Amino acid sequence: MSGALAVFDLGKTNSKLFVFSPDGTLLDERRTKPVWKEFCGRSVLDDERLFAWMTHELAEVAAAHGVTRLMISAHGCAFALVRGNQLLHPILDYEQEIPDAVAAAIDPILPDFKETYTPWLPLGFSIARHIYWLETEEPDAFAATEAILCYPQYWVWRFTGRKLAEWSYLGAHSQLWAPLKRDFSSLVERLGWRDRFPAIAPAGAVVGETSVTLADGSKRAIAVHNGVHDSNSALAYYRMTGLSDFTLVSTGTWVIIINLDCPLGALDQGRDMIANVTVNGEPAPSLRFMGGREYDLISDGWNKPISQAAVERVMERGVFALPSWAAGGPFPETRGYIVGGEANGEDRAAVAALYVAMMTDLSLDLIKSENLLVVDGGLAKIDLFTAMLAQLRPSQTVVRSTMSEGSATGAAALAFKALGLAPFKDETIPVAASRIPGLEAYRARWRELAEGARAAARAVPEVEGASQ
Repeated sequence: MSGALAVFDLGKTNSKLFVFSPDGTLLDERRTKPVWKEFCGRSVLDDERLFAWMTHELAEVAAAHGVTRLMISAHGCAFALVRGNQLLHPILDYEQEIPDAVAAAIDPILPDFKETYTPWLPLGFSIARHIYWLETEEPDAFAATEAILCYPQYWVWRFTGRKLAEWSYLGAHSQLWAPLKRDFSSLVERLGWRDRFPAIAPAGAVVGETSVTLADGSKRAIAVHNGVHDSNSALAYYRMTGLSDFTLVSTGTWVIIINLDCPLGALDQGRDMIANVTVNGEPAPSLRFMGGREYDLISDGWNKPISQAAVERVMERGVFALPSWAAGGPFPETRGYIVGGEANGEDRAAVAALYVAMMTDLSLDLIKSENLLVVDGGLAKIDLFTAMLAQLRPSQTVVRSTMSEGSATGAAALAFKALGLAPFKDETIPVAASRIPGLEAYRARWRELAEGARAAARAVPEVEGASQ
């Protein structure tokens, strides 16, 4: 391979560009924030603004680093309706609920959990609900649709004109895919959507070409690889570096935990446990909660270091943040609140860090994690978080990524694999457990409070139903 590889890693909150040399060296990185705006009463992506940023930055890195290839990793729960070279409706923001009348029609016909291994999920966490929303309220646009494109493949289409699909995104809690059949779900058949989904190409496969205009007016041809779902890209990265028998804790806006050793029968649909799909089409038992978002909410946006002393102070006072502070996760019935008194500044951030550690630890138990723990993403950079996790999981080895961009590096690895290259090696490092007095007792009390609140919330519908 000649030339460098550009990887767009498109998150809900942050969009990034990374440039890798053929030997895996990171040459450059650039960042922006996607803009969400209102369109016909719906929150949608300003895709033209993001595309303008992407094309501008791609031209710059092509000139600066000799980029000749492009790969895309993207967050889940987004799709596009397209015809020819036209986007028929802006891309929906998944953090909005569908109207009650639409929900009343689609929710009763969602597939059984044992078919898709996806429970009912709120908002647009299952893109089938949002697709149905547009079919119901924008019938002309839907009738004109030639292809429903998953989010990474939307950008592949923007750059190449090709309409494609890909396993890891189709199977990302979408209600569109039946993992054990390796085929579309009964819902897709029932609603007549199968022909709207284009042919599947593997993540990383070379699928087309684009060109960029450099500052001197010359053109540069760029080969384009098929895109991938971000957390499944991170999983693929660690598997390709030689790791096996591990649980991935992939962190960002979401904390997504994937343990391939977890039996599918252990997945509890009431706790946001699902089967994602790997880039090879295999079921990938997963659990997720919006840990990065929740940390920001609880901590009031704290972005400075947190000392162990602050953690010990709030523990001694018995201050707990209880779930949930965002939609989804293993406590969907409860709404987040703090007990034990007020906390501000660093102490408030310590409460937030403890919350995310407690939620991660509980989630690891739910997903039957007893193997190596690999922590990736933004939280991998927080020593206190990884150290507390290691203290809470003494029977497991905890390692963290030193580059903490698993989804982008996984996307690069998939593109390189398609070219017969394997430049990345295992770069994880062991995490030393913290020695915070009383952390285990704090966990026990946190679980008691959290599970008690969940039990109380779950009992309410039963009582109401019994009285009718």
